[in-house]
Amino acid sequence: MNRISIALLTTVFAIGLPAIASAEGPHVAPVKAYVADNVDGWLDDPVVIEAVKAQNAAHAGITQADIDAMDGKWREETGASSKPMIDEVLTNELSAFLKERKEESGGLISEVFVMDNKGLNVGQSDVTSDYWQGDEAKFEKSFGAGADAVFVDEIEEDESSQTLQSQVSKTVVDPQSGEAIGAVTVGINVDNL
Repeated sequence: MNRISIALLTTVFAIGLPAIASAEGPHVAPVKAYVADNVDGWLDDPVVIEAVKAQNAAHAGITQADIDAMDGKWREETGASSKPMIDEVLTNELSAFLKERKEESGGLISEVFVMDNKGLNVGQSDVTSDYWQGDEAKFEKSFGAGADAVFVDEIEEDESSQTLQSQVSKTVVDPQSGEAIGAVTVGINVDNL
């Protein structure tokens, strides 16, 4: 067990789990450090940048009603046997890239998904419950906060895996222009960190 894990566990036992549930808890620094060392390097990969820019162009004229309709269709498909919309996203080049990054993490990344400038999924390692993240803190506190924004969410227990996880969201920036073009959310398994 490394120093970060010991420090986190010591804090959990000393002050109790509810105290570290705050987004300002002791998990924030190790999560940010992990992302800086292991995720930032691939956020400007052409696979990521080109996919986000292409979807931004394709969605340039959509309305909130269009977004709500797409999100509704996605939510319906999560429980259906036929999932054409979800399958289209899960089988694209960006999703394959993100699945590889998740695998390479050795269990530290539990999920990763990239969003366009409206908060709509562009690619993902795993199926999300909804298609539109634009009304959630993960998007508002990353893309909505500018090019340098990083938002580390509270620690939550994943019921299926019985592990503690936190999501970190960052703005995706076009390396050519410096413009904020989307966002990424990475689920970090705090137990394995």
